[in-house]
Amino acid sequence: MGTTPGFVCSHHHLYSALVRGMPAPPQTPTNFLEILEQVWWRVDTALDLEMLEWSAKLGALEALKSGTTAIVDHHESPNAIEGSLSVIADACAEVGVRVVCSYGVTDRHGPDGATAGLAENERFIKDGGRGMVGIHAAFTCEQATIDAAVGLAEDLDVGVHVHVAEGFTDAGSGAALARRSKENWLLVHGVHLPDGLSFAGMMAHNPRSNMNNSVGYADPKRFGGRVVLGTDGIGADMLDEFRLAFVKLREDNVTTTPQTPWNWLENGWMLVPEAEADEVTWNYPTMDPWHLAYTTGVHPIDITVEGEKVLDNGVTTKVDEAEVRAKAAEQAKRLFAKL
Repeated sequence: MGTTPGFVCSHHHLYSALVRGMPAPPQTPTNFLEILEQVWWRVDTALDLEMLEWSAKLGALEALKSGTTAIVDHHESPNAIEGSLSVIADACAEVGVRVVCSYGVTDRHGPDGATAGLAENERFIKDGGRGMVGIHAAFTCEQATIDAAVGLAEDLDVGVHVHVAEGFTDAGSGAALARRSKENWLLVHGVHLPDGLSFAGMMAHNPRSNMNNSVGYADPKRFGGRVVLGTDGIGADMLDEFRLAFVKLREDNVTTTPQTPWNWLENGWMLVPEAEADEVTWNYPTMDPWHLAYTTGVHPIDITVEGEKVLDNGVTTKVDEAEVRAKAAEQAKRLFAKL
């Protein structure tokens, strides 16, 4: 059987684990901003801490069963901000998955909401949580809020985790924020960043989400070697995301090879180095990128994290999978009722 280190989902929204099968929005979105307004921003405001606990457990469980042992999460729950990052971190730890948390600061809910988001980032990190300072996106923030978030990250000696230029709406403000980036920042999407833009840090490419939201192709080759792979909340199966990144890249350039998106996948270890020491045993004899790019159904059998077996013959050892799925389904019903 083939083996690899644990994979890293370099950009996730764990609360998305509850939304599959959610009620249709009041109006059918016709562009990216309407998708945010009609779907995700309605979901955000409906979340409470109990929903967060079980969505994070379900998301972490599904990550683990895909060979992903570390998640870089970006979170928003404007009516349940205080303590939210600790709930997510504790839930992931219970499953046996590492997580880097951030709360996406925004002014969409007024200055008090922005202040509370900043405070949650600060509280979590000062309390010993592994995190970054989150910003939702520059176009949803006042300049003073962006400055405060950047300053807080510098004070705490952590990076900023922020969506930039995902859609046309954020093209200008996202580019301006990207120019301020530091080496420890994690920028996300970058679809509409101009060619040749100078930025620091890593860029998280999320091919499935970009296609699903019809925001365009980021062409991540133009960002050089500073690319990592994320899912933007659509699970955490990084082999699947790798395959999609490859075929989209090859659609754009038939001379490309699977090694390029495989490098993006491996770059996740720059964000969570410990995951490279995890051991995943797969049901497939080789983990060569040329094989994996064209082979579906590859899944882990055993996973060891920090010397502890957290997946044994496909079964989670720290949590009861059936219980997690049942409890998450209950919370999904609660969420749907609020929508």
